[in-house]
Amino acid sequence: MPEPVLEMTAGKLLVFMPNVPDAVSLEIIRHTFKIPVMGVIEPGARAAATATRNGLVGVIGTEATIKSGAYGRAIRGIDDSIRVIERSCPLFVPLVEEGWLNDEVAELVARRYLSGMKLSNIDTLVLGCTHYPLLKQVIKKVMGEDIVLIDSAIEKAKNVSKILRTSGLLKTEDTPAFRKYYVTDCPERFQKIGKRFMLDSLEDITRIEIASLEETAVAL
Repeated sequence: MPEPVLEMTAGKLLVFMPNVPDAVSLEIIRHTFKIPVMGVIEPGARAAATATRNGLVGVIGTEATIKSGAYGRAIRGIDDSIRVIERSCPLFVPLVEEGWLNDEVAELVARRYLSGMKLSNIDTLVLGCTHYPLLKQVIKKVMGEDIVLIDSAIEKAKNVSKILRTSGLLKTEDTPAFRKYYVTDCPERFQKIGKRFMLDSLEDITRIEIASLEETAVAL
């Protein structure tokens, strides 16, 4: 089933998310497709480097993202005087997928993960996972209202809009946007969880097998 991969080669650009694939394989993907491939880490890092007032930036993400050190390298590459404190928060993902966003369970987990980071006096915190913005309210409660939260996905969206506009590729006609989703797991679960992110129902979902993608990649 090669169509999903081949369709992406005909697009305007490929936005590569979430953070883990960006952190470990972005350059490989860039060499795989002929269209521009953009990650999520660099825009988030740039926004954090701009936002910090005291030069102390925190980064939270999954274990793989934090172990990669990608955010720390990106932030220090922009300003090597910034101190970056990183912390993996793996339980945040299942909390979001269960819909436990602002209850006492979420707050207890957030306090357990973030108490040390709060004591470090960071003034800016990068939400280095696409799930974490749904926990903004409880993270703010734990870290304090003065903390600046950087949503890498929002920064990426701003960057994509700018590039499409300057390249003359931004959609201008009134025709509705076309959305198609490919998943490797249960479509029903993707639809349920995805609605929390999109705030709308997700339709046109196709389940694909990893083996078919590997065969297509070899063919390309």
